[in-house]
Amino acid sequence: MDNIKNQWIKIIAEGLAKAASAKGLSLEKIEKRIIVEHPPRPELGDLAFPMFPFAKDFKTAPPVIAGLLAESLGELEIGSVKTAGPYLNAFLDRAVVAGTLLKVVGEGADAYGESDLLKNQKIMVEFSCPNTNKPLHLGHLRNDAIGESISRILKASGADIRKVNLINNRGVHICKSMLAYQKFGEGRTPESSGIKGDHFVGEFYVRFNQWSKEDPTAEEQAQEMLRMWESGDAEVNKLWETMNHWTIEGIKKTYESTGISFDRYYYESDTYLSGRDEVMRGLEKAVFYKDKDGSIRLDLSDIGMDTKVMLRSDGTSVYMTQDLGTAIARHADFPFDRLIYVVGAEQEYHFKVLFHALKKLGYSWAQMLYHLSYGMVNLPEGKMKSREGTVVDADDLLTSLSEMVKEEILAKERADAVGDVDVTSSKIALAALHYFLLQVSPYKDMVFNPKESLSFNGNTGPYLQYMSARICSILDKYEERSVEFEAALVDSSLLNSDAEWELIKLVLSFPAQVKQAANELNPSVVATYLYDTAKAFGRFYHDCPILGSGDKNLTCSRIALTKAVLQVLKNGFDLVNIPFISKM
Repeated sequence: MDNIKNQWIKIIAEGLAKAASAKGLSLEKIEKRIIVEHPPRPELGDLAFPMFPFAKDFKTAPPVIAGLLAESLGELEIGSVKTAGPYLNAFLDRAVVAGTLLKVVGEGADAYGESDLLKNQKIMVEFSCPNTNKPLHLGHLRNDAIGESISRILKASGADIRKVNLINNRGVHICKSMLAYQKFGEGRTPESSGIKGDHFVGEFYVRFNQWSKEDPTAEEQAQEMLRMWESGDAEVNKLWETMNHWTIEGIKKTYESTGISFDRYYYESDTYLSGRDEVMRGLEKAVFYKDKDGSIRLDLSDIGMDTKVMLRSDGTSVYMTQDLGTAIARHADFPFDRLIYVVGAEQEYHFKVLFHALKKLGYSWAQMLYHLSYGMVNLPEGKMKSREGTVVDADDLLTSLSEMVKEEILAKERADAVGDVDVTSSKIALAALHYFLLQVSPYKDMVFNPKESLSFNGNTGPYLQYMSARICSILDKYEERSVEFEAALVDSSLLNSDAEWELIKLVLSFPAQVKQAANELNPSVVATYLYDTAKAFGRFYHDCPILGSGDKNLTCSRIALTKAVLQVLKNGFDLVNIPFISKM
């Protein structure tokens, strides 16, 4: 669709230059000032060009300019024009556009929708960033869905992408699980308990918070364990390595089951010391100062904020300490043009301070850091609290969704049709989850409703999978009857009904939608597009018989359009991490 818009922009620009003399405006300048809109109703045209930007130059009212332009253009090969007040509306030639669609989608295939919008840009995307004291939960799933989808969208837009994960494997919260295990673990392991490693460790984090209500010294004991860890105590470090391994191995299994991957893992234990060194250098340069309590702080009054601790009075690190070290290490590893942190909105203050601190330390690339601040995800029952063990565990949620799908498949006696019921159930559950989490702009809070997400009707992932499976069924039936259509030809001029036209324009707009999603860092643009396209195919299927059209050339042409729709759905599914299913 972009190519068609660009064609029209050139036509309009040439027409304006021919219609009147715009003082001081070259053809190139006219092109840059042309605005392309879409009329509010289909009967008004396909594209609309407002003439307001040229009123001063032409010293003429916009409706008059539109009339002069229409007269100047006359008859066109790619469509027609009509004035509508200050607008010149274009009606595209449906046969020409349909022919273009079938050509570009066919040639693009799996690459259709890709562009060079971000060519030569090196972009690093940080997301997930779990703690090694508990398993992933629903909040992590939204983070992972956004981070993975944004990465795929940016890559499709030509960027060189590095997906990175910062494992929060040190700090007092990690020591709390370790301390609880020392006191209550009794030598058990994930293997001996038959519990996935991250779940096993997570139980001790909850246990610590129960115990701390009984023992007022618990928090101080955890702080002391952190000091022992940072001083290199052999016994504490051995326990730390063991429990970290249990958690990380468990979390990686969850990533594998949800289609999430990373190019590089960073560990806070590897960067907190370099961050501490950076803080000490900043102190020497008077970027930071030592407070009367012994802590090292950053004065934020120059950006209208208070002060921030960069290193505690006892010398132990805070999140800010290690984030300084991590950011510097990352730029050394991959000199990015942009680093996007996918982190919840509750950390906005943290990133304002981090970015400001790096700028004060003299790192010019700190200007390239961006916090993608996404909203909270809750359940209909309310907020989750990991300390109290009331979070929605990621693995449990996926298992529950899969079981619900499996029950539906068996109840409808579709087991033979779908093949491996367990595999299909998992794919549908993943589609339900990812689509529900991504259909809302990442910048908004949302409520995840498991039952709503699994509906096969309406705005859901399973509905999209169902429509793509339906298309596959139509194409399979066409192949079974291929001998019948051997002599048939694809004739784009036959695809001229309103339902076909709506679908054609949607499929052609896919590359533009991907670009918009990349520019806005917003996967919901692609998710919404997929739903609109699936709905439009449903209307097309209802209004335009495909195999039963009664005209072999028309059937062949509609099959070509159907294949284009399937291609765009598959490509879009990949961008939002929805598994494609050919049978449901």
